[in-house]
Order: sequence, then C-alpha cells, then structure tokens
Amino acid sequence: MAIDEKRPLPEAPHSLSLDGRGRLLVSGVTEVESFNEQEVIMGTSKGTLAVHGQGLHMEKLSVDSGDVVVTGSIDALEYEDPEPRGEGFFARLFR
Repeated sequence: MAIDEKRPLPEAPHSLSLDGRGRLLVSGVTEVESFNEQEVIMGTSKGTLAVHGQGLHMEKLSVDSGDVVVTGSIDALEYEDPEPRGEGFFARLFR
C-alpha cells in the first residue's frame, strides 16, 4: 500500500452517561456545533446529538479525547443520523 493512499480513520468510541438528569458525560465527540442554556448540539461518531434542557453549561470540553460534560436540567437527548455519502442538503430538499 502506498503511503499517500487514504485509509478510513477508525471510528471513535461513543458513549453516554447520564447522572440524575443533571450531568451528562459524552465521549466520541468530534465537534460542538452550538450551545446555549437550552440546547447543546454536537457531532459524534454516531451522528449529531442534541441535548435539550434548562440552564445547560458545558463543564468540560476536551478536543483531544472527544469528551464533553454538560450540566444543568437535562430534558431530552436526540440523535440525527449522519448523512449518507453523496446525499447532501439539496438532495434531501428536492426529494
């Protein structure tokens, strides 16, 4: 195999741990897209994760390890599956 051939990167392990609806530990985070006191949206190795609640704060964000800790009153966790390759926003819009 030539050095310049691209191999797929291994998928980061992803897990969630919710402690009493007040503290959420998430691993496998690839990016934090947005956050405020009512919603945190982050990209994970298993799709986009939206955390909904009240008084949400990002207590920890580690880019190197992909770990995020969210505290506050957590009401809901919602996943959006990753987009299939080759099907972007406009392809879905014009179905």
